Amino acid sequence: MEISQIATSTVDWLNGYGMNILTAFVVLIVGWFIAKWLAQLVVQLLPNTKAFDETVAPMFGQLVRYGVIITALVIALSGLGVQTASIIAVIGAAGLAIALALQGTLSNIAAGVMIIWLRPFSVGDYIESSAVNGTVKQVGLFATQLRTVDGLYVFTPNAKIWDATIINYNKEMTRRISFDVGIDYSADIDLARKVLLEVATSDERVLTTPEPVVYVMNLGASSVDLQLRAWTRTADHWEARMAINEAGKKALDKAGVEIPFPHMRILAPELSPK
Repeated sequence: MEISQIATSTVDWLNGYGMNILTAFVVLIVGWFIAKWLAQLVVQLLPNTKAFDETVAPMFGQLVRYGVIITALVIALSGLGVQTASIIAVIGAAGLAIALALQGTLSNIAAGVMIIWLRPFSVGDYIESSAVNGTVKQVGLFATQLRTVDGLYVFTPNAKIWDATIINYNKEMTRRISFDVGIDYSADIDLARKVLLEVATSDERVLTTPEPVVYVMNLGASSVDLQLRAWTRTADHWEARMAINEAGKKALDKAGVEIPFPHMRILAPELSPK
């Protein structure tokens, strides 16, 4: 008799609430897929607008996704008969508990928002800080993804980057090349300057404004230290720098300008016959 009563009660409960539970389940599933689809759509479409670029798109996509999921959860609970005021109270209490438990995570969100707002770097920039260095691939709600020069994937919390000094190698349109070389004290400084300036001006990547210059930077122990300063577009910096290093050495050798280097002289005592 007890079994039949349990079965009857179960059937009555399913008749009363089964459809609501099924509806809530469907709402959650549909909301999950809609959230994923909308997030991908935002990431794809935002960079095509003038007001946004690919740096902010991932964060907005994540915000849209979580917003849709929370909305679907509220609708599902409402369908089960939970009062809206109760839902808001539960979400508020849960949010407070999560905020206390995940203070570090919230700091990452705040840092991500500040990075997007102030734009110390964008996707594609090469950055360096005490925490990490590499080319920025994505700025997310919680973390930033980078790729190092040797092809390694780096996933670092936003707060780690925001709390450190950031050097952005791509922020400015132009960069300076500094080529340091020491010449012998007997070498002709004017000739060395002329040779280095010819090397710089012959490279099409070197800008004419400001003009390349050569300074005597230091009178060293065994050399007169010169420095060639030339400016290039940021995109051409590394290739031009390596080319000028090689061309500068070859041109100085060809002109007969000696580049001194340390020598070691070993004196051995004479062996007296026994």
